[in-house]
Amino acid sequence: MQASAPARPRSARRRLLRAGGAVAAAALLLPLVSAGPSATAEQPTSGALQHGIAAAAAQYGVPQSVLLGVSYLQSRWDAHGGAASVTGGYGPMHLTDARSALAEAPHHSHGTEDPRGDDARAALKITEAALPKASELPARLRTLDRAAALSGISAEQLRDNAAANVRGGAALLADAQKKLGRPLSQDAADWYGAVARFSGADDTATATTYANDVFDVIRSGESRTTDSGQRVVLAADPGASPDPAQVARLGLRTAEAKKTECPRTVACEWIPAPYEEFGEGDYGNHDLGNRPGSQSVKYIIIHDTEGSWDTTLKLVQDPAYVSWQYTLRSSDGHIAQHVPLKDVAWHAGNWYVNAKSVGLEHEGFLVAPDAWYTEAMYRTSARLVRYLSQRYDVPLDRQHILGHDNVPGTTKATIAGMHTDPGPYWDWSHYFQLLGKPFVPTAGPGSGVVTIRPDYAGNQPLYTGCVKAGEACAPHGSGAVRLHTAPAEEAPLVKDIGLRPGGQDSTTGVNDTGARASAGQQYAVAGRQGDWTAIWYLGQQAWFLNPRKQPTAVPARGRVLTPKAGAAEIPVYGRAYPEAAAYPADVPVQAISPLPYKLLAGQRYVVGDRVPGEYLYATTFDTAGHRVVRGNEAYYEIQFGHRVAFVKASDVRVLP
Repeated sequence: MQASAPARPRSARRRLLRAGGAVAAAALLLPLVSAGPSATAEQPTSGALQHGIAAAAAQYGVPQSVLLGVSYLQSRWDAHGGAASVTGGYGPMHLTDARSALAEAPHHSHGTEDPRGDDARAALKITEAALPKASELPARLRTLDRAAALSGISAEQLRDNAAANVRGGAALLADAQKKLGRPLSQDAADWYGAVARFSGADDTATATTYANDVFDVIRSGESRTTDSGQRVVLAADPGASPDPAQVARLGLRTAEAKKTECPRTVACEWIPAPYEEFGEGDYGNHDLGNRPGSQSVKYIIIHDTEGSWDTTLKLVQDPAYVSWQYTLRSSDGHIAQHVPLKDVAWHAGNWYVNAKSVGLEHEGFLVAPDAWYTEAMYRTSARLVRYLSQRYDVPLDRQHILGHDNVPGTTKATIAGMHTDPGPYWDWSHYFQLLGKPFVPTAGPGSGVVTIRPDYAGNQPLYTGCVKAGEACAPHGSGAVRLHTAPAEEAPLVKDIGLRPGGQDSTTGVNDTGARASAGQQYAVAGRQGDWTAIWYLGQQAWFLNPRKQPTAVPARGRVLTPKAGAAEIPVYGRAYPEAAAYPADVPVQAISPLPYKLLAGQRYVVGDRVPGEYLYATTFDTAGHRVVRGNEAYYEIQFGHRVAFVKASDVRVLP
């Protein structure tokens, strides 16, 4: 499997994730590279990484602050046990070797959902797109080979050994500095151009944004304990003031940004998705709209691409494919916008959500057990989400900032096919710290609501099916907790009758969301016993381990709802559609189809927005026939399971 090193064990086999031959919406990035051998390749003592960075800086003449700053922006100094990032990057310096872990799973490959999710139209048929050959991969995905040539360190060591990886990164920085004709000085400001080059960006704006981020870290300083338990410190250097004009000497292109809707703090270019007619009345790959005049934007949906950057851009420019508003590149955080925010992209598998959301796809084409994203992309994504939140007044919470895996199925028939990205390895807690809305206690002990918040690095629930069905995944930090039918580890997992109508227990499968609660999600407390807490979840009590000394949830304040007095149970919906009487004669009535779940008397669920029943009718290329139908029936969004859901306001009463 490896291109420049001995083959890894068979546990490192790639896994194809295809469903019925059709490609649907974005899938979870699943494990590809085993962490078994590399996890034991290096177990440094405390401080070894800090010393290794100092030694590498001295060897190659790179200021320690520059080496520390670049490494922080790439990996936050984590080594990930030698496992690859979602774009084939290894170690603290994110040296890329995509040829050693080329994806076989195409974009939007897991599950069977129709990304449009609109019953008024025939299901969208999507064909697979070819992945790039190794020889077609850009230089930014092949930096490890260059580091090996410059340093004389083997590719295997650069992948598996953190200290070697740092030396390879230092060699790349020094080489970039020399090629720019600049001295190997100890003044960090002299290295701005080399830092910009290290990003791998091919345009001036992205390289500049990346370098600015590195120097922001240098000026403010950082410290943290890494995933190997080491403390690394970057002392603040407030006086580091480089000259951004150094980037001009890199000879990079100027990206087209005139039509983009992005904050000034990110690098963004316009790569439009086509709005074209083709075939017999078909068109794609989105619908024209007039948001927020026609409809409010309520949700921001986080996806991963499961395709390389170049492949993903080819797909979104295909009128017969699907669409989303933005794609973010993992290596440097670069953003491409494809669909104007006023228009409706086809990305979430639920038409109600599509009509009221913005979709962000995050690059990743490796299925890896330690699927991890660069800090550069996390930061850029957070800036974009803050911008969208301010523009559309979208609250920064987990009832409005949703993973694709939190979007509900539209009907009973679609639940099983809904997608699971970005999955249990997306670090929601860190993401919300970057958003400026960390998950903190908002109530005292014994509160009736909790916010899920496990320690990401220390929380490592067993997942299976990453390489082979039933086979354990490599241990890895996770923002998710597992839910049981009783307060005991040996108790069965709770059931999800939508995923398994036969009533089977949920599983530990990495794509099984039936017994999973994720960081930031809030639930009403249903009981407490020792170190265990129960929540109301999918119409049942669900227990999770929540020790006092190492809590996996924090107390919260919030409104909850319960069935109205006298109701033994009420239906739950995957979309908030208006009542039949609200539809004009020229718009077909859409069925209000309850999901198979029930919300029972005495149960409580955390309340999100109260929204009117609403349906966007947009089935033709000519927008003259498009309509927004609003009814008198109101709904509440609730955190019902791992996915959100809706209940009719007339069926419930809201409690403080």
